[in-house]
Amino acid sequence: MSWASWTTTGVYSGRGGVLTDEVGVLTGDLTVHTTWAGGEARVAVQYSGASDWFTMSGSPTPCSSEDDSRALHQAVVQAVEEGGGATVPAVPHAAS
Repeated sequence: MSWASWTTTGVYSGRGGVLTDEVGVLTGDLTVHTTWAGGEARVAVQYSGASDWFTMSGSPTPCSSEDDSRALHQAVVQAVEEGGGATVPAVPHAAS
């Protein structure tokens, strides 16, 4: 089975932060982690430097390819930066 993962640190959330399943909204300096395996992507966030990870609302989401999961990770980072109670956006399709 193929898998891939990406982590982006130092993502500052926009006003309203990011919505998580476990604790509600996180704001501030965050780390975003996306793991792709088995046709789905799982997205987690944490306060940068902390040990606890939280599931971003909307995760897991179907994601058919590694390239699409990389594009999804970038879209998630942008959503977190925009804030507004960000959730996992629709899976963008990577440029061919």
